[in-house]
Amino acid sequence: MTVLEASNLTKIYGEPCGECVEHTGPAVGDNQCPVCESVVACAAVDFELYDGEVLGIVGESGSGKSSLAELLALDSEATAGRVDDDAHDGNLLDADYQDRHELQNHHIGMVHQHVRDGLELDFSGGGNIAEKLLAAGWRGYGDIRSRVRELFEATEIPVSRMDDPTATYSGGMQRRVQIAKAIANDPELVILDEPTTGLDVSVQARVLDMFRRIQREQDVATIVVSHDLDVIRLLADRTLVMRHGRIIESGLTDRIMEDPHHEYTQTLINSVI
Repeated sequence: MTVLEASNLTKIYGEPCGECVEHTGPAVGDNQCPVCESVVACAAVDFELYDGEVLGIVGESGSGKSSLAELLALDSEATAGRVDDDAHDGNLLDADYQDRHELQNHHIGMVHQHVRDGLELDFSGGGNIAEKLLAAGWRGYGDIRSRVRELFEATEIPVSRMDDPTATYSGGMQRRVQIAKAIANDPELVILDEPTTGLDVSVQARVLDMFRRIQREQDVATIVVSHDLDVIRLLADRTLVMRHGRIIESGLTDRIMEDPHHEYTQTLINSVI
């Protein structure tokens, strides 16, 4: 079953001149319009996400993958395009402030690349998750406390640290709190933007293994955005490869990694072998 369908997703920073998409992209090797100097973060992006699937989006810095994640998380306004999902009528990108708030609190979980974008470091770890629960309508101190405890256990954070300021947590624990917060209200979609940024290799492996276990147990549709091919290889069923704001190749992750068709994808994979 299709959980989400994106069509013609386009994000342009600046005042577009009407020729930005035509004058940018992989064919010209740049995402800045030579006419008006606007930056085309992504353009004409189409894809589907299926129930329980993990979709990887990979590309170098500046490829547009994080801008795409922000659009899908409803954290950024699109220049053009639409996003439809199975549970809602109409284009999600047209949702007003109240509807976006509802979608973000109940239906979409986001794990941000930068911890400060996803957590209040002065709050306790439990407080960060409780904030998400309260925004979704949870009431009752005991119920919230119990749910936070469940989420700490699920994401392998010591429950004894629940009331400690998040600023005192390690980088790996902060990432786990973000994941716990993202899944707190059993969303239909979870988006991970560079989930291993700033983590040591050994910590990366533990965080990714933990998320893969949760994703399989809950069977939640997931989008993983990363420049790290190892992350994509570990988590993603299918993969989109982006360059200069465009999708240049897509397919099953095993096929992309073992038999890349596009020259850029070949170079990207060979660079880490």
